[in-house]
This record gives sequence, structure tokens and C-alpha cells, in this order.
Amino acid sequence: MQLHQRTHTGEKPYHCSDCGMGFTTSCRLISHQRIHTGEKPYHCSDCGMSFTTSGGMISHQRVHTEKSFAARTALATHKRIHTREKPFHCSDCEMSYITFSGLKTHQSKHTGEKPYSCDVCGDSFSLSTTLSIHKRTHTGEKPYLCPDCGISFSASSGLRRHQRKHTGEKPYSCDQCGKSFLRSDSLAKHKARATECGTISSTRPRKTEWLWNVLGGREENTGLL
Repeated sequence: MQLHQRTHTGEKPYHCSDCGMGFTTSCRLISHQRIHTGEKPYHCSDCGMSFTTSGGMISHQRVHTEKSFAARTALATHKRIHTREKPFHCSDCEMSYITFSGLKTHQSKHTGEKPYSCDVCGDSFSLSTTLSIHKRTHTGEKPYLCPDCGISFSASSGLRRHQRKHTGEKPYSCDQCGKSFLRSDSLAKHKARATECGTISSTRPRKTEWLWNVLGGREENTGLL
């Protein structure tokens, strides 16, 4: 009761001999004095960091709890790459995804919804992360730095594509001729050119087939081909 009343009266009978600060309880005075003495009697069992108060240690330990949870979540998501589990299903087209964010990205193609708008130019995006990357075109921020040559990029995907030039990695391969490419769009262009891999493109017929159709497929015209 007496301690509580000090919150109303403002009475602080316990004073620090080093700086003169007053406190309502002796416990608070003792905790304060550790600032001067450097004493940190509370130790984190996870990393060994020391703290002047038990409250400071408890607040710190939440960092380990949150990191542990994030690590477990990331591991569970990563394991789906190996198990091929895709628990997030699109109700519109039956496509499935490893992560919920992947599903949300996909579903925006059906809905056309773009709720995230740039306050500089007004462009809209389906994901907040895409908006964040876009904003860097205005600010000039390029936080992703190549350790090999120092070139920086606004998005991590740009850095990954660039680093393939250093490593020689070509992850996109043609299933017809086996030729590999740095980028998926380069593979798509390759597939559109039938002569590159000796296959007939579904959208672009070979020249000989085109002439055959134009000439009506007559046997007397085969000498022109």
C-alpha cells in the first residue's frame, strides 16, 4: 500500500549515491546502480549476452524465440521443394503452390487486383514487395551488391541473374535440343525459332512448309522448295 501511494505522492526515498537519482523502491535503486558498476547478473542461456535487469533479458530472449519460429517455418517451406508438396491451391484453375504468397501472386492474375499503389507515379501492383522494388526506380536505391564486380541492383532477382555471368550457370534448358540459357525469356525466344534446335515451332512454321502451302502442295512445284 505504501509503495502504491508513492505513485501518487511522487515520493522517492531511495537515492543513488553516484548521480542522485531517486527511486520509489530499493530494488529499482539496485537495478539502476548497475549502470554505474557495469554489473550484468542476468545471462541469456541461448547466446550468453548479459543484462542489468531480468526484464531486459526477457525482452532479448524473444529475439531467439522469433528467430527459431522463423527458421522452423522457413525449413518447413524449404522441405516442400524436395517433397513436391504444394498445399496452397487456386480455386480458379487448380494450380498449386508451395507457399501462400506464391498462391496470392498467382491469384492476382485471375482477379486483376492491384491494391498497392506507388505514391510517386501512381502505378499499381498486386504485391507489396513488387511495389517496394518499384519504388527504388524513383529513389535510385540498389541494395543488392555483386561481390565479384561491385555492380548493384534494385532487386535480388536482378543480382541472381547477373551472378550467372560470373558462375556460368545456365539454368534454363531447351527440352528439344538441350541448349541452355541464362534467362527464361532467352529460352522462350530460342523455342520460337525453329531453325535453332531443329524443331518446328507451333507458332512459326518452317519456310519450306510455308511455301508448300502457298503453292498448293502441287507435285510440279516441289522443285522450287
